[in-house]
Amino acid sequence: MVISRENILKKTHYGLNIYAYVLRQYYPKSTVLSLKGRDCGITRNPFNGGKSTLQINVIDNKAVHYDTELTDFKGDVFDFASYHFKLVDEEELLLKINTELHLNIEVKKENELSWLNEPDDTWYAYSSFYKAPIRNVFPTEKVRLHQIFERITSDKYKSITEQFRAIKDPKEARKFKANHFDYVTFSGVFSKRNDDSLIEHSSLLTIDFDHLENLEELKQQLLNDEYFETELLFTSPSGEGLKWIIRIDLSQVSHNEYFIAVANYIKQTYNIEVDQSGKDISRACFLSHDSLAYLHKRHQKL
Repeated sequence: MVISRENILKKTHYGLNIYAYVLRQYYPKSTVLSLKGRDCGITRNPFNGGKSTLQINVIDNKAVHYDTELTDFKGDVFDFASYHFKLVDEEELLLKINTELHLNIEVKKENELSWLNEPDDTWYAYSSFYKAPIRNVFPTEKVRLHQIFERITSDKYKSITEQFRAIKDPKEARKFKANHFDYVTFSGVFSKRNDDSLIEHSSLLTIDFDHLENLEELKQQLLNDEYFETELLFTSPSGEGLKWIIRIDLSQVSHNEYFIAVANYIKQTYNIEVDQSGKDISRACFLSHDSLAYLHKRHQKL
């Protein structure tokens, strides 16, 4: 990958991370962007006296903006960055963005063998695995997504999943689930299951969909979502919900802020309210049997 507008957009969620970075320089203690689908809504414009007049959208896979008061203040994310960095030269601007946002895009000209000299930047997502019951808060091992996928799709949890789904009493069902299902903390590796004991964040976020009437329809919609790539998707222990695991970028936005943005996106796009427990970094996710679970090919074991 060589430095270019296209490659910068690929590494910054269509340029939204560039807007977030610039706005945070002026308003470090504020939530500067609130994502709703591909519409970030109105936010403060540092180039219009800090007024809430800046509208940011994603159009044709590129973030653009305009000001509701200043008719001439409009353009794309690179125009906005140019205002901030006070750079008009294209090459200097792209280099500055690459450096300031730590994008690590190759600056040298690309050639057919350039990949030989590139470092291995393969992304591995690590999570903590815990044996049942839920009151056990100490992990037994550090696992990758393909290992979790293998356990979900094998017969390991088939029997307890079938037993659980046969229980009609809600109180008994909760008790059974808490005592019999192994679980993971998808968002990272922990020494103990609580937010303060995080060792390494996985860059993963878990979204819970419960009590679905159109489970299969939503499953296909999520797998084809135009904004978020699915890393792992499987049916919940009840058989009436989905666990959607996606990758998030924490370079500019916190875990909690990202969850709120994704929850807003889901409400706007699919008209579904998601389980708010996903905003907890140490959130426990029970592992159930699903022979038709989906795993992104980047995680599949060679």
